[in-house]
Amino acid sequence: MANIKKLDPGASPLHYFGAELRWWRERAGLTLEQVGTRVYLTGSQIGQFETAVKVPRDEHVPRLDQVVGAGGALIRAWELAKRQPLPPKLRQIAEIESSASQILAFEPQLVPGLVQTEQYARAVLGVVRRQNLDVRVAGRMARQRMLEWEEAPLLWVVLCEAALHQEVGGPEVMRTQLVRLLSYRHSERVHVQVLPFRAGAHAGVMGNFSLYLYEDRPTVAYVETYGRADASVDPLGVRDYSYRYDLLRAAALSIENSAELITRVMEERYGHRVETEPPNLA
Repeated sequence: MANIKKLDPGASPLHYFGAELRWWRERAGLTLEQVGTRVYLTGSQIGQFETAVKVPRDEHVPRLDQVVGAGGALIRAWELAKRQPLPPKLRQIAEIESSASQILAFEPQLVPGLVQTEQYARAVLGVVRRQNLDVRVAGRMARQRMLEWEEAPLLWVVLCEAALHQEVGGPEVMRTQLVRLLSYRHSERVHVQVLPFRAGAHAGVMGNFSLYLYEDRPTVAYVETYGRADASVDPLGVRDYSYRYDLLRAAALSIENSAELITRVMEERYGHRVETEPPNLA
């Protein structure tokens, strides 16, 4: 169990919430296990809330507040915490992805990382910085292994038609990458939709974003920009991104029509004729 002296309530609002939970619990003379039992969680989960390693769900907080006798203090701390970015430890994209039950990804210019081929990933990751490129590519490929798990998350991808035409790594790399996208045509766990040029202005014009849905914690909205990645459980922000994703899916081609467009781009732009459907990878 973490030492309370090592907790830094000023590190983030979520750390402040955790420190408050610890203070009130100890004031009430309760162990982690005792609190966990009374709110139908484990003692380990309570400890993770206290150290800001995991995020409680909204319905947990009033019960925690009542059990430790905080008189509403935890509820007020949570209202602040859930509107702030997650702490650095939770910003690790691999951790966020691996525990999700559903992943909704939107990319306007590139193929999303979870469905990139190794050659495509190498071309993308090596544009600005070649240092440790092999390690970074290997890390991206390792992230994809979760799609092979028996309990793999449902992955839904919406990408703009521009991503099919942006010649990343050269024609051969693009041919292989588009074959990869086609391999999910009949998948039950990975769905790919293309937002065509004719859609015009759309709900994702501001850039890429992803939503991570969980069985036991709030949805996370994740946005990557130049040199920065932000993850948030802010309900207002998550609601906005969820609405945008619904609009993007509605404006995109169906899964079948998306596959037909990908096939046409392969043949017309990259000179690759699809004689038979590629094998299903998921």
